[in-house]
Amino acid sequence: MGKMFEYYSSAKLPTMAGEFRIYTFETDDQSEHAVLVRGDVEGKEEVPLRIHSECVTGDVFGSRRCDCRDQLIKSLVFLGKQDYGVLIYLRQEGRGIGLLNKIKAYSLQDEGYDTVDANLRLGLPADNREYDYVINVLNYFKIKSVRLITNNPAKIKYLEERGIKIKGIIPMKSSPTEFDEFYLETKKKKMGHLL
Repeated sequence: MGKMFEYYSSAKLPTMAGEFRIYTFETDDQSEHAVLVRGDVEGKEEVPLRIHSECVTGDVFGSRRCDCRDQLIKSLVFLGKQDYGVLIYLRQEGRGIGLLNKIKAYSLQDEGYDTVDANLRLGLPADNREYDYVINVLNYFKIKSVRLITNNPAKIKYLEERGIKIKGIIPMKSSPTEFDEFYLETKKKKMGHLL
């Protein structure tokens, strides 16, 4: 975490879920993550926080193979009703394997492999995301504790191991469809997601 992390710019961002402010930060690796802030979060306790990893197929194209877009929209709507909160949008496509490899994994899923086994068959980790950027954002805003909007125990563990106080978990439930039922079941069984 000793890498460069500096404020770059911010602007108002009116959304379908309400008014936010979008922040960008300069980093050594030139990552272009986005931070949406609702209200005044500086120095606050129990800040609702959603850490959302990019999913072009879901977030942008509305793919029904996953619940990513559903979770993103529900999180935005939830945060839009709060006095304050944060959504950190990490550019970590396909749980950190990138779009090209994600589509390769999709091809294997079409043959019957689940999302974890498809990654492993390609010689990739089941989940290659990292969250140091999140720690930097929380430190930048001097956020003292969070209520994490997640179903993923790995995010909880990661933050707690780095000294972030989690004062509560806000589950983000999605109703399975015929297209993502196997995917959600795999996340539950193999990755421990709280679904």
